[in-house]
Amino acid sequence: MTSLATDPPAAEPAAEVVLEARGVTKRFPGVLANDAVDLTLRRGEVHCLLGENGAGKSTLMNVIFGLYQPDAGELLVEGEPVRFRSSADAIAHGIGMVHQHFQLVQAFTVAENVILGEELRRGPLLDLDEARKRIAALSTDFGISVDPGAKVEDLSVGQQQRVELLKALYRDASILILDEPTAVLTPGEVDEFFGVVRSLTEQGKSIIFITHKLREVLAVADRITVIRRGKVVGSADPDEATPATLASLMVGREIILSIDKEPATPGDATLQIRNLDVADDRGYTAVTDLSFDVRAGEIFGVAGVEGNGQRELVEAITGMRPKLGGTVELDGVDITGASPRQVDELGVGHVPEDRNKHGVVDSFTIADNLVLNTFGRKPFARRFIRQTRKIDEQARDLVERYDVRTPGIHVPVGTLSGGNQQKVIIARELSGEPRLLVVAQPTRGLDVGSIEFIHNRIVEMRDAGAAVLLVSAELDEIFTLSDRIGVLFRGRLVGDFPRAEASRDTVGYLMASGHDDAQGPDEADGAGES
Repeated sequence: MTSLATDPPAAEPAAEVVLEARGVTKRFPGVLANDAVDLTLRRGEVHCLLGENGAGKSTLMNVIFGLYQPDAGELLVEGEPVRFRSSADAIAHGIGMVHQHFQLVQAFTVAENVILGEELRRGPLLDLDEARKRIAALSTDFGISVDPGAKVEDLSVGQQQRVELLKALYRDASILILDEPTAVLTPGEVDEFFGVVRSLTEQGKSIIFITHKLREVLAVADRITVIRRGKVVGSADPDEATPATLASLMVGREIILSIDKEPATPGDATLQIRNLDVADDRGYTAVTDLSFDVRAGEIFGVAGVEGNGQRELVEAITGMRPKLGGTVELDGVDITGASPRQVDELGVGHVPEDRNKHGVVDSFTIADNLVLNTFGRKPFARRFIRQTRKIDEQARDLVERYDVRTPGIHVPVGTLSGGNQQKVIIARELSGEPRLLVVAQPTRGLDVGSIEFIHNRIVEMRDAGAAVLLVSAELDEIFTLSDRIGVLFRGRLVGDFPRAEASRDTVGYLMASGHDDAQGPDEADGAGES
């Protein structure tokens, strides 16, 4: 039976503890983000921090890294009380942080990024040769393979994450805070990353690991602490915990980790893609001669390593990016040259992969974000006059129906957690009852409660007859939701399977190589496993 503590773990022997938070409290206007939080980190361990979006994990880490000042409580490093006034103070005490969104200059080399702010000089000039030697030595010592002379823009997402780790190690960090470090990695890259993490702890580094992926927690953690609504609510032993028990502790209720959905009953093709060619931002062809259909009443899941044309495909369908060639049809009507507004008015809902850039306007209220694509139509406008009462009525209804956790409908959406911002987008796009729903990375960085909610809403749209195009780098999500699975590799569709005939091994291999030559004679026996 899983053993879960309902109180914070007992204090550890002082000699083992390298970092300690005692009674850390942090308030923002109207929000108690951290409520007397206690946390310890031992030398050479991976301490996983779990919690829902908005639970206070990131706030606590920002306090530890000197980006926020606590309102109460104290921090101790190696047993000595400290007060950080900036991240520079934290770095000086051996603390490094790898953010979920990488802080890299794409046009710079690996070496230039790593030494930025800590430049080595030979007289008035940068000593890049010496910097490259030091970085190469760090790469060897910690098993972090990356070319110091390579440009960051030419690296894979997994390699860019290694650059972020090298930045922290270059500054002699002995304590590393990793914020959602596997959010954008492929299954193979995750395994490699865990190897790097173990290499770091074996050499005495201590790691706070923030993630929402429960299986990964159980694979990498030495200890687990759970935060809910700003408080530490318990701890768990990874040798005894299960995904279900951790999910319940995070959310405070039972969570159903699998989706109980009826078999799809697809109708006619709603979306028809024929010989589509699309360029990326640099002008290179990212999608090549792509053809597929998505039928009413089905979810077509597109899997692939990021950077293989997924973003360009979605933006071409939704009118955000011009096409080089081919056609996009909606129920037989050619919408190839339509604008985003025209596509929306034709009945296409779009949940973009970058919610901050394309999904919400941070400074606008929740109510205004819920009418971003309908503010000029009835009942929200009449003779060009905004109908505030109707906008507010809809906002209150959607906030309740989609479980948006907020003090009110008139707060800026940028003050919400990532999961609640995503619920605002989902509410807006699904409330219009679209014929076609295009969802890209719908649950990236979200907690299990938000994932459960959003997955159920997507399945409800399918059951109501909508065609759903799901683009996700998460194989669990693809296999959980999809009725049919396609694999995108270098802008081409290299696989298209009914869900029941797809295996994780085949899909994963296609994602990595673009072909299934390695499929063995017994591969079919594992079909459908997830």
